[in-house]
This record gives sequence, C-alpha cells and structure tokens, in this order.
Amino acid sequence: MELILNTFGTSLNRDNEGFVVTHKDGKQRIPAEGIKCIQISRGAQITSDAVLLAIEREIEVLFTDKSGNPVGRIWSSKYGSISTIRKGQINFSFSHDAVQWIKDIIRKKIENQQALILMMMPDKEIEQRTVQRAINRLEDYRNKIDLLDGEIVSDIASTLRGWEGVSSKIYFEILNLFIPKTYRFDIRSQHPAMDPINALLNYGYGLLYGKIEGALIKAGIDPYVGILHRDNYNRPVLVYDVIEIYRVWIDYVVYSLAIQQVITDEYYSVQEDGSYWLEPLGRRVLIQSVNDYLDEVIEQRGVSRSRVTQISLYAQNLAQTFKKFE
Repeated sequence: MELILNTFGTSLNRDNEGFVVTHKDGKQRIPAEGIKCIQISRGAQITSDAVLLAIEREIEVLFTDKSGNPVGRIWSSKYGSISTIRKGQINFSFSHDAVQWIKDIIRKKIENQQALILMMMPDKEIEQRTVQRAINRLEDYRNKIDLLDGEIVSDIASTLRGWEGVSSKIYFEILNLFIPKTYRFDIRSQHPAMDPINALLNYGYGLLYGKIEGALIKAGIDPYVGILHRDNYNRPVLVYDVIEIYRVWIDYVVYSLAIQQVITDEYYSVQEDGSYWLEPLGRRVLIQSVNDYLDEVIEQRGVSRSRVTQISLYAQNLAQTFKKFE
C-alpha cells in the first residue's frame, strides 16, 4: 500500500504505531503495517515523528514535484549499499558486458512497444496496414541494435540514442491512431507537456521513476551511476536506463484512459505558456490506475507475481550481476 499526499494543506503525523492524515474533510488514522511508501508533493506536510516511524518500519518517504517526478527521499539506513555492489557497478559500466546490457534494454523497450501496438490494433483494414508497416520498421531497428557493437557503451551511445529516438517517434505516431482525435498530439512533449496525454504520460513516468529508484536503492545499487545515461549531473541516471523496459506499462494505462474517453477538462489546467498540468482529479485517477496496474498479479515464466514485484526482482538480479565485477 502507498500513502499519497498530493492535496494542498494535507498533513501527516504519528499516532503511536500508525499515521494520522489531516485534510480539509477531517482526520483519518492509518496503521503503519502494510504501508510500503509515503509520497508527498508540494503543499503537503509531514512531521518528524511521522518520518521517524517510517524509518523504523522501513517505509520510503518520497518527495515529488508537481509533475510526479521524485526530487528527494528518506529511507531506512538498513537498506545500505555494500561496497562490493558499488565497486562492481563502476567496473561493469566500463565493460563490454554493459554494451550488451544496454542493447538488451533498448531492444526490449522496442519489443514492448510492438506488443502494445498489436494489442491495440484497430479493426479497420487500412489502419491495420499502416500499423503493420510501423511494426516492421520497429523490427528493423531492433535488428540494427542487435548488430551494433563496441568495446564500451560510449562507442555506441550516440547511435543507440538516435535509433531509440526514431523508434519512439514511430511508436507514438501509431498509438495516436488508437485514441479519439481530440486527444491526439503532433509530438511527444516532456518539459513541459503541451497536451493532456503528454501531461498524463509525464506524470505517470514520474511515478515509475520513483518506484524504480526505490527498488535500486533497496537492492544496494547506486542509482546515480548510469550506463547509457551518464552525463546528467546530480541525476539518478541509472533509473533512466532501467525505466526503458517498463515505460510501456504507463503507456498502456494512459492510452486506456484515453480510449475509454474518461479524461475531462477537470483532469488538467492550461497555463499561460500553453503548457498542460494535471489537477488533483487527474493525478488521483492516474495514480490509482497506475498502482492498480502495477499491483496486478500476472504470470511470467511460470511464476505469478505483481508487476511492481518484477521491478524489485530485476533490481536484485542486477545487483548480483554488478557484484561479479567487483
């Protein structure tokens, strides 16, 4: 369970072994047991007593900006990264194994994009032909990436980024065919979003960043040592690498909301510069939809587990890979 405080004026305090949420409609007591993360955005407050209880119970306290991106966190000292993992992580990032690892990441991202397109393929014959051409183009880039090689990641980084960017452009152009025309957009806009769908995507990716960063930290990995993304100062760049595998989960949730035509003007506001920001209703619906999707138990390789558990297991396996390079 996640405790999310994203309404202005909401506060969180401690009550013995539980938390008390105070908001405009009153108070609510929530037992600490079962809470995995407390997420706090601008305008909400948390007391030091509540923070200490979270630390005692190994509950993450995550602070986010208005786009849902994590800007800081407090976690239990019990997580602690052991030196063998950190040393191995550095060595791995400059090895040839890292080349294959990042290639696998991007190839899996494109494979997931193809799968989502096929899942949402329309019934109209003309659009089916358009979709199939896009699938084939994405497959061409997957094959190109498979053949790409270098001694270290920097040898292939610029080429890989270019092909990844073109693949994503193809992907979003096709996804636009599946949603009502009123929601369609010309380009993928990030900072800031220039339409409702991109506002939802950006906030959803922010939620996912937080979950992946937390999973890496718990596994003992330094999220600030990246593989492909290496030049961003003071950013958890490894999160930007790993998230590529899982972005499609957010895409599925957002595009499903669009197809169901539940996105209304109350979900967002338009700023003076033309940018779009999610309002409390839009954030609430998206957060609930994303959490429900991530908590859904699915079968993978004969084992049933939730999607959010898959992220944790991936981080644990990655930590074991890094230890071999110590």
